[in-house]
Amino acid sequence: MKTKLVACYVRVSTGGQNVAGQKREINRWLTGNGVDPDNVRWYVDKVTGDNLDRPEFEKLQQAVFMGEVETIVVWKLDRLSRSLRDGINVLADWCDKGLRVVSVTQQIDFNGAMGKMLAAVLLGVAEMEQETRRERQRAGIEAAKERGVYLGRRSGSTKAKPARAKALLAKGNTHDEIAKSIGVSRRTVIRYLQS
Repeated sequence: MKTKLVACYVRVSTGGQNVAGQKREINRWLTGNGVDPDNVRWYVDKVTGDNLDRPEFEKLQQAVFMGEVETIVVWKLDRLSRSLRDGINVLADWCDKGLRVVSVTQQIDFNGAMGKMLAAVLLGVAEMEQETRRERQRAGIEAAKERGVYLGRRSGSTKAKPARAKALLAKGNTHDEIAKSIGVSRRTVIRYLQS
């Protein structure tokens, strides 16, 4: 029988952020728990946690569905989702499948009823933090507008990116490979290819 994997999920909100800190803490947990590095698979996303439409998260979900994963390790629970509903649904689904879900910085193992209750509280706090951040940003923009110093978002440049995406697709690259190559999300690549 094939040994099941320990899946380590890491997420940062943008491509410019570094995942090294999360990986270091997770590796410390893996070492401390005697996990064989050959039985570990890493899933790393560099996109927002506002929704579940993330390439590596989807790969993780596929591995869970295929029964390849025994334990999922995250740096902090909000790496899974910043949405209370999405986070609880994912966590409940994983726990119902008998998976062990561990948050290393929060030192919580989310199995059983107590783990699900703690997850609900932590995911609720993550969602509240996200909303508070958005409210502060809106307030700051309004204050800047009143002072006449807000110029709005700089318009992004998509010049050549749709054409580049189409050229890379023609060469046989996948959507994920194209996204990585031109520095945009998978969803943006799909939009470029449809234009």
